Amino acid sequence: QVQVVESGGGLAQPGGSLRLSCAASGITFSLYTMGWYRQAPGKQRELVANITQGGTTRYVDSVKGRFTVSRDNAKNTAWLQMNSLEPEDTAVYYCNLESFAGIRSYWGQGTQVTISA
Repeated sequence: QVQVVESGGGLAQPGGSLRLSCAASGITFSLYTMGWYRQAPGKQRELVANITQGGTTRYVDSVKGRFTVSRDNAKNTAWLQMNSLEPEDTAVYYCNLESFAGIRSYWGQGTQVTISA
């Protein structure tokens, strides 16, 4: 059974930092592109950052220079380091694992990130 679990969300002040974790089990983690998505109230879910099986990263423009995605295949875990947080970063953040050509896709349950003074 595949499980994808996010953790690390919470409340932070503007300018602060949070580190999200995504732990997966039941799959060969190294074979999956790992993506972080977020969905704010009233908005569509958007891709924030992803990291491929080979370690290539991609970021949405609004988080470039502030967020860093990384992974450790030996630990079946990925992270999203979020710095210089802004109120606009408030959303539920989801972890997604997608196999080659999108044949398989697994989602976590989401973790709430709230940025407020």
